[in-house]
Amino acid sequence: LCCQCGVPIPPNPANMCVGCLRAQVDITEGIPKQGTVHFCKQCERYLQPPGTWIQCALESRELLALCLKKIKASLSKVRLIDAGFIWTEPHSKRLKLKLTVQKEVINGAVLQQVFVVEYIVQSQMCEDCHRIEAKDFWKAVVQVRQKTVHKKTFYYLEQLILKHRLHQNTLRIKEIHDGLDFYYSSKQHAQKMVDFLQCTVPSRSKSSQRLISHDIHSNVYNYKSTFSVEIVPICKDNVVCLSPKLAQSLGNMSQICVCIRVTSTIHLIDPRTLQIAEIDGNTYWRHPFNSLFHPKQLEEFLIMDINRVHEKKKGAGAGARSNKHTLAEAWVRKTSELDTDHQYFCCTHLGHILNPGDLVLGFDLANCNLNDEFANKMNPHHIPDVVLIKKSYDRSKRQRRRNWKLKELERDREATDTDDERQYQDFLEDLEEDETIRKNVNIYRNADIPVESDTDDDGAPRISLAEMLEDLHISQDATGGEGAEMLT
Repeated sequence: LCCQCGVPIPPNPANMCVGCLRAQVDITEGIPKQGTVHFCKQCERYLQPPGTWIQCALESRELLALCLKKIKASLSKVRLIDAGFIWTEPHSKRLKLKLTVQKEVINGAVLQQVFVVEYIVQSQMCEDCHRIEAKDFWKAVVQVRQKTVHKKTFYYLEQLILKHRLHQNTLRIKEIHDGLDFYYSSKQHAQKMVDFLQCTVPSRSKSSQRLISHDIHSNVYNYKSTFSVEIVPICKDNVVCLSPKLAQSLGNMSQICVCIRVTSTIHLIDPRTLQIAEIDGNTYWRHPFNSLFHPKQLEEFLIMDINRVHEKKKGAGAGARSNKHTLAEAWVRKTSELDTDHQYFCCTHLGHILNPGDLVLGFDLANCNLNDEFANKMNPHHIPDVVLIKKSYDRSKRQRRRNWKLKELERDREATDTDDERQYQDFLEDLEEDETIRKNVNIYRNADIPVESDTDDDGAPRISLAEMLEDLHISQDATGGEGAEMLT
């Protein structure tokens, strides 16, 4: 019989029934039944004391381990058999743990007990999010500069940063006249950005640091680091004049070349022979050259006659030729001089898209003053009269028909002017015309603009629907209320 209540029981060392034993001894005594867990709303991480923030999903093993560590000291007197979560509403700010423990009590009898520990989830902003919110507390800045009038390379770089999500660790992005400033809370994040830029665009960089504070007792130094990245001042559609030494090393190219694109290297083409070459950042800084013309100096020409050249003899030591372009000889006339009989003869790499009667944009070298050290030393007979750059289409019609869009970096910008808007439209047209650049950019379908039929197509290049991504928007009413779509 139980020595307390007299109920018949199987014999045990304590000579008590389970009810009386529990009334006499509480093995969970000293274990807290309530606690707090700190959670950062911004980055959705939990605080693991003393100062580590870790990412945990609800009801995950990591979160269970974090909660058990809170009561680890008091659990040392009992034996933990089982632990698990009791389901709570995700927005209830409560975590409930169901624990099963054992302990040896009177005369060696082992008692097992199940109890619940409740944790209150308190909001606390972590240090990283504090710095992001403050926007002024930065440890490193990356200053990206390009000394050009046109910002085509910057627009391309912006899309690469968005695609590879390298803007996530930035505290702030500030746009200034010659480029962008990226602010970071740690030097490692800034260094990662510099490494990415050097792999993505031809550039050179240098770094410096300034001592902010120094603790002589613990020998701790606090620095602010500055990384300066200079991108080569050459953009797509620039006409450049190479040094004789560089032109010779690239396979005896002409010194007057056209830049067809800028990726991790500068891609040049010789409009007379279709010879192509790539120049990386290191080569450029050893043999620097400049653009001969400002983009605003582009003039419109009318194709009077064009003959495609199928066989062109290669010169001694000539390099590779482009397979995507066709060499042609053309007679052109300026649209501003249609009342005269003056025509210009030129070789062009655009033979595959030009026909008599087409309008084309180009630079007039015959009637301009070339202020360039290499061009001034060239034989005048080797300088072409006209260099054609690209076919001209109706811009307003292209804008109306454009059924896609790009994302942009959130940045503190100065007042945008009409010139910036014109340059951005130029970049969008370049994306439509150049498939190689397009592969590195995330293009999103613009559902607001319907897909037009091709009956009124003027032959302008367009981006196919297969190359576009669907842009995902989550509406404000994400509860799926009456008449509200959860995903649009």
